[in-house]
Amino acid sequence: MITRRTFIHSLTASIAAPAIIRATGKVKRLPIAFSTLGCPKWEWKTILDHAAQHGFAAIELRGLMAEMDLAKSPQFTGAKLKESLKDLDALGLKISDLGASANMHEPDAAKRAKQMDEAKRFIELAHQLRAPYVRVFPNQLVKGEERKVTIDRIIAGLRELGDHAKGAAVTVIVESHGEFATSPMLLEIIKGANHPNVAFLWDAHHTCVAGEKPADTFKQLGRYVRHTHLKDSRALKPGEKDRRYVLTGTGEVPVKETVKALAAGGYKGFYCFEWEKRWHPEIEEPEIAFPHYAKVMREYLTEAGVKA
Repeated sequence: MITRRTFIHSLTASIAAPAIIRATGKVKRLPIAFSTLGCPKWEWKTILDHAAQHGFAAIELRGLMAEMDLAKSPQFTGAKLKESLKDLDALGLKISDLGASANMHEPDAAKRAKQMDEAKRFIELAHQLRAPYVRVFPNQLVKGEERKVTIDRIIAGLRELGDHAKGAAVTVIVESHGEFATSPMLLEIIKGANHPNVAFLWDAHHTCVAGEKPADTFKQLGRYVRHTHLKDSRALKPGEKDRRYVLTGTGEVPVKETVKALAAGGYKGFYCFEWEKRWHPEIEEPEIAFPHYAKVMREYLTEAGVKA
């Protein structure tokens, strides 16, 4: 829960910030980003305004309003795409990555073809938007299928996408997600792909909830990390797997420790807030969660020695 005092403080900061941005022009920002998964009702200009107001340096595109397939969004096609790039440049913002929904484990040939097609279209769009990364999911082991068969299929998919991404100057980043939420399994597929255009998106929430300490995960996978997803949560009941997302720093996930591990390891990417409002409408609104994250992350990053 957020107090009235905290809300008023955040609201005051959001009102004051635009004047600062207009007065100083381009400003140095800490490497924080947020995913549009957290603001499914916001229009493009609203997203940009909030990012600039609260000191975010980048935006992760994971759907825009009702459209999850970014390649089909009018905002990123034809003349509108050029306008979108100008909008970003005007505020000194970047697109950190595009979040595709493509699953690499899919065994059905026709369904797999659709997954691969989506990922390739996202790679091509990322090139146009000057975004360096496209996220895909590993996602799970197929029931009734030999484990090695599923792993080999995932690796083959990553290699194919890596080849496609190489020509677009994009890197495919596979996320810690689903049944692939621990270092051994993730290392198996990333090392198996062994491709210069295949790397890792560390969703630290998933690895931490799976029982790994941030420093241990980074020790194993740090050299592959190109992007991060950070969020906090707490168990609904002691010992239960079901969790509720909560404001950063108020839950049980060691977000601060994750930031320290990344900074100490020389990570140079964005610290991206993945607030899953689209999938969990009951959690706090982005108008509350985003400025709160920016404030907390400024404290964490400053303490970890990360500069703007």
